[in-house]
Amino acid sequence: MTDAVVIFDTLPTANGKRFGVATLNAPASLNSLSVAMVRLLTPKLREWAADPQIVGVLLQAVGEKAFCAGGDLRQLYQTLRDCGPQRNEYAERFFGEEYELDHLIHTFPKPFLCWGHGIVMGGGVGLMVGASHRVVTEGSRVAMPEINIGLFPDVGGSWFLRRAPGRTGLFLAFTAAQINGSDAIFCGLADVLVPQARKAQVLEAIGATAWSGDDRADRALLSRILATAAEGVERPASKVRAHYDTIEALMAGESLTDIADRFAALRSDDAWLQGAAQAFAKGAPSSIALSWELWQQVPRMSLAEVFRLEYWAALGFCAHHDFAEGIRAVLVEKDRNPQWQPARLADITPEFVAEHLKPRGEMAPELVPLH
Repeated sequence: MTDAVVIFDTLPTANGKRFGVATLNAPASLNSLSVAMVRLLTPKLREWAADPQIVGVLLQAVGEKAFCAGGDLRQLYQTLRDCGPQRNEYAERFFGEEYELDHLIHTFPKPFLCWGHGIVMGGGVGLMVGASHRVVTEGSRVAMPEINIGLFPDVGGSWFLRRAPGRTGLFLAFTAAQINGSDAIFCGLADVLVPQARKAQVLEAIGATAWSGDDRADRALLSRILATAAEGVERPASKVRAHYDTIEALMAGESLTDIADRFAALRSDDAWLQGAAQAFAKGAPSSIALSWELWQQVPRMSLAEVFRLEYWAALGFCAHHDFAEGIRAVLVEKDRNPQWQPARLADITPEFVAEHLKPRGEMAPELVPLH
């Protein structure tokens, strides 16, 4: 096994065309997305997009535990401590380049298959959700857990969670709730559930197919291959679907205070729902308030506009207390006892929210030309 954090290969197909294969290779960190990974993936994907011999892409990961557990935040944490409210050039590159990669996947001109087996969280969802063909398995565990570390669902979360049925996306943002493959499909984060044991069958079928190089026709071919691999599979029950009416009632209205009051009053025998309410109560009030503000702002924005807005929001969180404190409590010292500032949702002002969203310096050059 190579030491490279991303392994690149190609899969030959029946008529001489090839699929590009990119494999995340950092199993010790649950394939957390690092700047080094991004700087390998982006140019290679651009190369494959322009190569007429490459008819599609597979993005996968080494190991059985995780596709990608999120962004690699350890180096970013050190810069948060060093820079405080001052300009953080590492954070500018971290978010600018990550969002550029995510946008490239969303707009990729050829079939793009993401195999989301195991843990798919935060930045991992950002990689998966933009793919044209998003596979989950019986072992997939999907979440946007940023509220636990004093951030917001970035990597386009403001865009794709807004497009989930009803207000289920807002619920996921507010609760860090873990969902299974069936939930991910219901929420629009994935397309098909294929057992991990049938992955080899899928790869064999891709290799045995004559691909035309026509994007629409090839996407239809790939969809058929995945549908065949999913035949006869009994999918796990979807908690989000089962609790949809409760979620809608919890998240209703245009008052964040009302939503918070309903969470506080929630009494349920269901452990998943009760865990979601507890996560909301323990999560960073700043994360909740900013997630709510972004939810209000993005409905008529393009994906590129959302990424540019999220870029300012991400730098805003880097310049304030809670993001560094959340990483410390969850990932560094692991005491699971973050001290949020402000500590209560009621203490967050409109000025505090606006301060997180204001431009800080120049827009990342990677994001300026996106459309």
